[in-house]
Amino acid sequence: MSKRKTVEELQREVDVYISQFKEGYFSPLAMMARMTEELGELAREVNHHYGEKPKKSSEGEKEIEEELGDLLFVLICFANSLNIDLEEAHDLVLKKFNTRDKDRWTRIDSKGKGEKE
Repeated sequence: MSKRKTVEELQREVDVYISQFKEGYFSPLAMMARMTEELGELAREVNHHYGEKPKKSSEGEKEIEEELGDLLFVLICFANSLNIDLEEAHDLVLKKFNTRDKDRWTRIDSKGKGEKE
């Protein structure tokens, strides 16, 4: 099993990779287009595995894991290009969920029964 990477390490690893090319990061609009494209490919795979649309016999085998990886790579590129620390972004979102949305979902109590707190 390989060593788990932190979000900071992932962002640094992608930056080292992208920095070796003269073109560098794409523009924010191009990055949105890439992210949308990758999300569409992920949606297609999920639909093939869990939906009502089986693959054509002529279509190659791809996995949801690979498509999630592609989406993650583009997301990291997007964050890096805008100098956004994804760990800080994550913390902001969790803070929001734990304040604004704290009573939105049914919690599981210690006895295993769900109830609103």
